[in-house]
Amino acid sequence: MSLDLARLRALQRQAGRSDAPARDDPAAGRDAGAAIADRRRAYPAAAATTTAVAPTAIAPAIVVGAVSPATGPANAAADAASSVLGADGVFGPDGLVPSRPQRTDLDALRRLIALRERKPANPGASNAAAAGAAQTLERNPAARPRATARDAAPAHGLGAVTADRSLPGEEIAPGLHLIQSHLPLPGPREALSLAFAKRPDDRLDPRRLLFFDTETTGLAGGTGTRAFMIGAADWHDDPVLGDGLRIRQLMISTLSAEAAMLREFARWLAPDTVLSSYNGRCYDAPLLNTRYRLARIANPLSGLDHVDLLFPARRLYRGVWENCKLATLERELLRILREDDLPGSQAPAAWLQFLRGGSSALLRRVAAHNHQDVVTLAELMQRLVQAYAQAQAETALPES
Repeated sequence: MSLDLARLRALQRQAGRSDAPARDDPAAGRDAGAAIADRRRAYPAAAATTTAVAPTAIAPAIVVGAVSPATGPANAAADAASSVLGADGVFGPDGLVPSRPQRTDLDALRRLIALRERKPANPGASNAAAAGAAQTLERNPAARPRATARDAAPAHGLGAVTADRSLPGEEIAPGLHLIQSHLPLPGPREALSLAFAKRPDDRLDPRRLLFFDTETTGLAGGTGTRAFMIGAADWHDDPVLGDGLRIRQLMISTLSAEAAMLREFARWLAPDTVLSSYNGRCYDAPLLNTRYRLARIANPLSGLDHVDLLFPARRLYRGVWENCKLATLERELLRILREDDLPGSQAPAAWLQFLRGGSSALLRRVAAHNHQDVVTLAELMQRLVQAYAQAQAETALPES
């Protein structure tokens, strides 16, 4: 639709508008110029008013205004709108259609303001207060507030307390812990006969024995299973503590410390050491052999004598009790009753939980379980020697 501004003003004069100046009147032109300038300054308000006009307000003007064949319905509609709002209100001061102003999204603006980091109203005062509090604590350490469980709780967990990850023993290498203890259990003064192990001609110095047991990441074996704890016990005459049973345990808290554990365990072995275990010939020793091979460390177990106590115990007590597990022999033969013991089957889960950032409480119980295992092996060896000797004496008595 095209409409000449001059014709629109002529139509305004015909309609009797007093503010439409004549073309030939200079004074009227000056007045019209001043009026246009005023309307330019007030133009945004006029544009907003233009958008708010309802079609019903323009319809009466369209009906009243005369529609000539020359102008047509479109020009008639423009004439009617001009009669209501004026030429400048419809087309703007320059005769162009004004652009509609965009409305500001107040909700988006509020969200942006909320996301901005709020700064303290008076940073200087805050810094001064913090400095004053620090000086107060330096002069009076007793004024320091006590830490509570709420302070130790992480931000993401309400009421949660920081897990205790302390491990027993001494860290002798990164991730490798050594746990040592001494029990006043003097070793046998005489050589031990290995007749109970079907070696009637062999007699063994008890000081050469090393009882050992491992705690592993699984019971299936294979290259994917590794030992995270090795416990060993031997009779040792300590210059301070005296003669007794020495218990040493190696435990790793990281996977990278496995090689250091294997090297340290190799230092405990001598060429004349005799290993003793409970089913260690079939499980513990092959597992350690694999780990030494994978770590590319010389295997110190190769060529060492090994006395496995499981098979003699089965020959002597099969059918006497429900099974020949080490826990059963402890209870029935040695009269040892464990309290709050963690079963060996739960040791892998306890270690993996610690690796994932959990508490070390279960891992400490695994260490206590391993400690008792090697102590039991030392006592079981002496009892099997006595039991076999007694059985041989009872067998020889009727024949005599």
